[in-house]
Amino acid sequence: MSARVETAWYKGAWWLWLLAPLSLLFGLISGLRRGLFKLGLTPVYRAPVPVIVVGNLSVGGNGKTPVVVWLVHWLRTQGYNPGVISRGYGGKSAHYPLLVTADTPASVAGDEPVLIVTRTDCPLAVSPKRGEAAALLVSHGVDIIISDDGLQHYALARDIELVVVDGQRRFGNGHLLPMGPLRERKWRLNQVDAIINNGGPAEHNEFLMTLAPGALVAVSNLVAMSNLVNSESDKVTPTPPARVHALAGIGHPPRFFSMLRHLGFTLGHCVALGDHQAVAISQLHLLQSAPLLITEKDAVKWPGGHDNTWYVPVDAQLPLAFEHLLLTRLKELHHGD
Repeated sequence: MSARVETAWYKGAWWLWLLAPLSLLFGLISGLRRGLFKLGLTPVYRAPVPVIVVGNLSVGGNGKTPVVVWLVHWLRTQGYNPGVISRGYGGKSAHYPLLVTADTPASVAGDEPVLIVTRTDCPLAVSPKRGEAAALLVSHGVDIIISDDGLQHYALARDIELVVVDGQRRFGNGHLLPMGPLRERKWRLNQVDAIINNGGPAEHNEFLMTLAPGALVAVSNLVAMSNLVNSESDKVTPTPPARVHALAGIGHPPRFFSMLRHLGFTLGHCVALGDHQAVAISQLHLLQSAPLLITEKDAVKWPGGHDNTWYVPVDAQLPLAFEHLLLTRLKELHHGD
């Protein structure tokens, strides 16, 4: 979708009504497809281990990746050996399913899978057919699978569904694609196990998630780690209220810029890219006058071109009530075996 259309979804532009017939058609097709899976007329892959889907109703990034990273770490504390499957948006591989490592280029696997592997060192497989990716992970010994996105990928059976909602943008104008940002209507929320609200304000049936920024990391150090060599940046780490430039290629770049301001940085140029969009070195010529702060998602596919670039890692923080819900659901699954 173009940036103009995405902006219109959240501004309530009148001309979007011209797309209403296409939204109606989209709804009919998606409803028919969902019905075929429900009736068993279209094959569904059922993994021999539990599957947790982390998805959303709307297109664009809502904060699913931090939830997936949090889940990997949390499940390990509960004694599980988790693996992650992904569609691998933004990447192109010559073959699927692809087992991703920290050395796999983001251009092949996608930025989010490489980020998840770098942060968690967990088994991760990428494929347009998530059932194939899940089967590959099972063959590598995982005992629970997290699907990064895939709420609407009904060809994969799931045991727990988690939906992440952007607390600021929520569901835009509430219409289906292309008139609005929704892949499915909001009634679908009544069928999921939990709704995670990224950033708030959270409604009564939602679990509030906050993103805690970590210490800045020089992108040169990340590149060195991926190449298994030692490197130390000779640059001084920017600290507030230093003037910096900012760049973000995520679902909602203003959230990143707002976080930097909240940390006390003085922002010069702010470059907002589309979700998964690659950075062109030619875009960086205006940003050489100050340190450049980027997201971790951009860092894993960073092309170079700015020697004083730092990324800001973020960690999801979720309430104990959410942990209790997950524990209950997992116990129910085991009792049902």
